[in-house]
Amino acid sequence: MTVKTEAARGTLTYSRMRGMVAILIAFMKQRRMGLNDFIQKIANNSYACKHPEVQSILKISEPQEPELMNANPSPPPSPSQQINLGPSSNPHAKPSDFHFLKVIGKGSFGKVLLARHKAEEVFYAVKVLQKKAILKKKEEKHIMSERNVLLKNVKHPFLVGLHFSFQTADKLYFVLDYINGGELFYHLQRERCFLEPRARFYAAEIASALGYLHSLNIVYRDLKPENILLDSQGHIVLTDFGLCKENIEHNGTTSTFCGTPEYLAPEVLHKQPYDRTVDWWCLGAVLYEMLYGLPPFYSRNTAEMYDNILNKPLQLKPNITNSARHLLEGLLQKDRTKRLGAKDDFMEIKSHVFFSLINWDDLINKKITPPFNPNVSGPSDLRHFDPEFTEEPVPNSIGRSPDSILITASVKEAAEAFLGFSYAPPMDSFL
Repeated sequence: MTVKTEAARGTLTYSRMRGMVAILIAFMKQRRMGLNDFIQKIANNSYACKHPEVQSILKISEPQEPELMNANPSPPPSPSQQINLGPSSNPHAKPSDFHFLKVIGKGSFGKVLLARHKAEEVFYAVKVLQKKAILKKKEEKHIMSERNVLLKNVKHPFLVGLHFSFQTADKLYFVLDYINGGELFYHLQRERCFLEPRARFYAAEIASALGYLHSLNIVYRDLKPENILLDSQGHIVLTDFGLCKENIEHNGTTSTFCGTPEYLAPEVLHKQPYDRTVDWWCLGAVLYEMLYGLPPFYSRNTAEMYDNILNKPLQLKPNITNSARHLLEGLLQKDRTKRLGAKDDFMEIKSHVFFSLINWDDLINKKITPPFNPNVSGPSDLRHFDPEFTEEPVPNSIGRSPDSILITASVKEAAEAFLGFSYAPPMDSFL
């Protein structure tokens, strides 16, 4: 087949015409990418965004990939949703990269979902947070602290790992390790309490994770069974770093009132300055609950429980060993300056007689067989998640950006609040 033209070159063959079309398409793609980069630079400039002509330009947007979790297509995203709000090795990550499969957790600002990356065919736990809710409660510092702590967790086996993070105009996304052995709280509820060898194993792995955080000058502050997960083999994984406090030096203190009522240390309740020993109190509270089925000083009446924590002596039933009793007395010492761990932090816990059966090198290398195996069959096995979560439908909005295609004041405020959130690990960390 030939096409007659009046061009100087005369006859244009079909194959040559296809080649020209391919070149033209490539050229248009390159120009479009350049335009996108230009728009993103404009959108990043807060002064430029205020200009009415710039706002009218920013109404232009490309169609969004339809949601694959349901048949309804998503509205087109605005350029503001494509802004890279901080340095990131993965600036092109977006919600439509994932199949969001099940809700596996909920919190104050959003949900945790089981998701499968479409291209990689890998399962992740994706924590999706609503920026509006975070800003309304002025919690952006806690969220950024969580992100910063997650970046430092790559070297410890008992801390959940962050693969990368990204954001749209209205949501933040943490792409985390998927851990499906269930919350320690879930297993404790089912079994009421654990035998001492099992409690010792969990306490040792938790202590190892806390010691590592302390070595980075991070105080965890919110240790509780709900934040302690089991992986598919039965090893501990600490998660939820929203209440971590960074940059607490060896004898440094902080005074923010936060945490979960049952596990609050006396110095926190007194609103006194506190340090990393607050984590050793929490370890004592969790160990106590593992052995006895309830937190120490527990009462349904919160005011009475606070009074118990501050004033009631620790009472230990005789059904535990002397070494367990001695450890609990040391960890649940009301005076933080006399608490086990006050002098030499993790080394004091590590060398306690209760842990004499633990080979710490084997522990951190996961060479000790866990006392309980969750026996999960694969990523889709959700038997250890609370049905309250898993039976909830996946919200259509999880993988979708706001309907508005204008850069509104609230979106701009949210964007500026989370500058630097986006993250992807350097390539050499995978080698």
